[in-house]
Amino acid sequence: MMQNTPPKLSLFVDGLTQSRGGRVLFRGLSFAVGGGEALILTGPNGTGKTTLLRTIAGLLPPEQGSVRLEGGDREISAGEQAHLVGHANAIKAQLTVGENARAWAGVLGGPSDIGVALDALDLGALSAIPAGYLSAGQKRRLGLARLLLAPRPLWLLDEPTVSLDAANRERVSKLVSGHVAMGGIVIAATHLPLGLERARELDLATVSHGAELSRSV
Repeated sequence: MMQNTPPKLSLFVDGLTQSRGGRVLFRGLSFAVGGGEALILTGPNGTGKTTLLRTIAGLLPPEQGSVRLEGGDREISAGEQAHLVGHANAIKAQLTVGENARAWAGVLGGPSDIGVALDALDLGALSAIPAGYLSAGQKRRLGLARLLLAPRPLWLLDEPTVSLDAANRERVSKLVSGHVAMGGIVIAATHLPLGLERARELDLATVSHGAELSRSV
């Protein structure tokens, strides 16, 4: 069973190379992110932000290089210790908000009590509503509820605040800040500021080939 975020957590990306459609997105990319840190991926569309997140999550095998998480569960990969929230919210429209959350909790090994996660994203009152009736912002918040349904030390977020209004962007910022404050790692690709106090930036447009990100960025 997944343990709570361990101390001295560190994610290492070493010499990573990935291409798409015959075009190199990044080559020899290396960086480290420690527990209690957030790394913001920036750059225009097509620079490889989503590809990098999917590679760290283990959904895409590296063409070259490696990804490892130290301080976590040594028996499983970094991707298996991560939450990946991509562009799609991965909700079933015919199920209620609560049924979607309970299904995720079952898959992720989370607790049967989903109320805390839904309340944190202001969805508790909508638990019995079919997810298909939700607004775009409510669907996004439901997708983000996965982050709170089971503990994972590594959060990989792809445009997490898309479709959210200012109040809910702040809500998500507080959730992310809380995870970082508890020693977790967050890597987020976003065009919008997340309002995080402790965050570094990796601009993939400027480090596409043979670049290394130092821990002091």
